[in-house]
Amino acid sequence: MKQYLTMVYKNFPDFHATIEDIIAERDKVWILEKCTMTHTVEYRGIAPTGKKLTETFAEIYRIVDGKVVEMWTVIDELDFLIQLGVIQYTEKAKELFPKHIS
Repeated sequence: MKQYLTMVYKNFPDFHATIEDIIAERDKVWILEKCTMTHTVEYRGIAPTGKKLTETFAEIYRIVDGKVVEMWTVIDELDFLIQLGVIQYTEKAKELFPKHIS
């Protein structure tokens, strides 16, 4: 986790996460986060675009004796890459989902 966060803040110095929802039950905590950042340095071989990006994370933590022992993260990486301009919607996708594609 520490390595991941170090990489995030190195690549996106203005990274900011807002917790949208938290659910805790038994030994699990579910967190929904919305993150904003600006692409100002090379990331995964992608030259800086200066674009402001948003990304949604769903994280699940398993807690034992007050400590995180496991963590799972689901990230909408496809939308992130579309925002960067690396991937573009097809004409068919634009036709099928006109309200979701700007």
